[in-house]
Amino acid sequence: MAESFTKDFKRFFLRGLAAVLPTVLTLVIIVWVFTKIQQYAGRYINTAAIWLIEKIWTYFAAPQTQAARDSLNQDLVSFYGTWDMYFWWVGFIIAIIGIYIVGRFVASFLGRGMWRLIEQTFLRLPVVKQVYPYIKQVTDFLLSERRVEFSRVVAVEYPRKGVWSLGLVTGSGMRTLDHNLSGDLLTIFIPSSPTPFTGYTITVRRNEVIDVPINIDEALRFTVSGGVIMPLSQQPSDAKIDQARRGTLPPATNKEILE
Repeated sequence: MAESFTKDFKRFFLRGLAAVLPTVLTLVIIVWVFTKIQQYAGRYINTAAIWLIEKIWTYFAAPQTQAARDSLNQDLVSFYGTWDMYFWWVGFIIAIIGIYIVGRFVASFLGRGMWRLIEQTFLRLPVVKQVYPYIKQVTDFLLSERRVEFSRVVAVEYPRKGVWSLGLVTGSGMRTLDHNLSGDLLTIFIPSSPTPFTGYTITVRRNEVIDVPINIDEALRFTVSGGVIMPLSQQPSDAKIDQARRGTLPPATNKEILE
């Protein structure tokens, strides 16, 4: 009885975790991004705004006596507290607007040239050049407006004959290859595991691929999980799964190996 309850609890707990975790992680990432914007940009903008207001206030108030200066200092302290309590969001909003302005500028002809120059400078720095390209690759994949369109999932022998990999068809082959090879070609993206936004792009003949009747999301889940999360329509029998995990082979195959 206890063993049955433990097994059921584990199964349903994992199922609940799988349902809740994506939502929780999404919220955590969003909160983390907003917190970092406030931490590294918003609070400094708030400090600059308070300093500017303080200078303007002091200039127009122009206290002449010690009592007037003391009164002004008390007013400023009260203002600081009010700002921190009610107007902390001002720096965050200005930071968001600043990021938007940077995006508009980078989209312009002059901005693209300047940003390309900045990136080239980054790629020459000793430590930054080892980190920046990979971070940029991830952010470009997540935030880029230009999405790679995949039409269907196929299996192709890659990286060598006898080894089959799942690939995503992105289009036909290049015109030069198609002309010289005199064949119907496909361009295929082979995602890597466990990061499917990296991989290899290959061009093969259409008759060298096998169409796999699963959707793009199922193919990516299969790749990310290292083959553990297999689409329901493609799952083998329990006997074959157990055989693969144990490393056992059918008697006929064992006999062939011994021979």
